Amino acid sequence: METELHLLDRGRIEADLNFALDGAVVAVRSDQSPELRYEEYAVWNLVIDHPEATILWDTGSHPEAGDGYWPAPAFEAFSHADADERDLETALDEVGYTVDDIDAVVQSHLHLDHAGGLYNFEGTDVPIYVHRREIEHAFLSAKTPAGDDSYLPMDFDRDLDWAVIEGERQLLPGIDLLELPGHTPGLLGAHIQREGDDDVLICGDEAFLAPNYEEGRDMGASLLYDNRAWAESLRKLKEIERRTGATVIYGHDLDQFGRLYGNL
Repeated sequence: METELHLLDRGRIEADLNFALDGAVVAVRSDQSPELRYEEYAVWNLVIDHPEATILWDTGSHPEAGDGYWPAPAFEAFSHADADERDLETALDEVGYTVDDIDAVVQSHLHLDHAGGLYNFEGTDVPIYVHRREIEHAFLSAKTPAGDDSYLPMDFDRDLDWAVIEGERQLLPGIDLLELPGHTPGLLGAHIQREGDDDVLICGDEAFLAPNYEEGRDMGASLLYDNRAWAESLRKLKEIERRTGATVIYGHDLDQFGRLYGNL
């Protein structure tokens, strides 16, 4: 049996393009009131059906994101109005899985649009893989004035079977977890090798959109924890892509999601 990959459609976030591409729309002398671009972005998870285990990559937004679960300022900036229609159970069912089929979860990071489905695994023995720097920063952000406001304690301050990792490691044969700090302190990506198919490189929110990766265009300052670390993580990914020819999956690129959905 070979490793199979299934993208899950978790709906659409809407936000100003300047968050994803720094300076995408700016005022200039000849156009001092340019029209802003309010765009749609994909929210996705991934089922990695490996011969040894079925892995879920991220858990998406909480279904009540638009009903007061997300703080109003967060929902105003990054509206996820269809989160209730695209919950984890619905998305899994569309590709032939249930929550009970999941043997382990990898949280690339713990932002509210990636960790909102962890409640599905509360009180179970399903391991939740997360980088040590990420979970430390998440609790710091959620419980003190330090850090940033993209972390919600209700998402991850639960009875979960945390599997905290440091450094890079092989999760299963053919699945290597990568450290990609920059967007957050402990962002994880993955290099997935499959027999008879192209490698896949999960870039995730290291690149919100294709131009962040393909053109090296910065994300907005509010999406970057460490600009220098982000640039180094980008170089790491590009070197792996150069060596392997892997398909690189970006964090929220709607056009790419449309091309890849059902075609991985």
